[in-house]
Amino acid sequence: MDIDLNLIKNNIMKPKEKAEELILKFREAPIKGTLAWYVSFELSKRFALIAVDEILNVIHTNMEDKYFQEVKQEIENF
Repeated sequence: MDIDLNLIKNNIMKPKEKAEELILKFREAPIKGTLAWYVSFELSKRFALIAVDEILNVIHTNMEDKYFQEVKQEIENF
């Protein structure tokens, strides 16, 4: 099966956009055992980095690896 890499590139978020999306998702995550619904920016950034590291542990293509390495860099740059 041939994969059109340009089609894939055009249908995914830019690494910076994905980094921001992940940070914001973790920022609004509930904290178990509390009523707090927002976590600090630094903590949500750490959660996003953990998620990306887990993704990097299971991906199997160079394109995915490069993309998520860039996402990780963007999270670290925030």
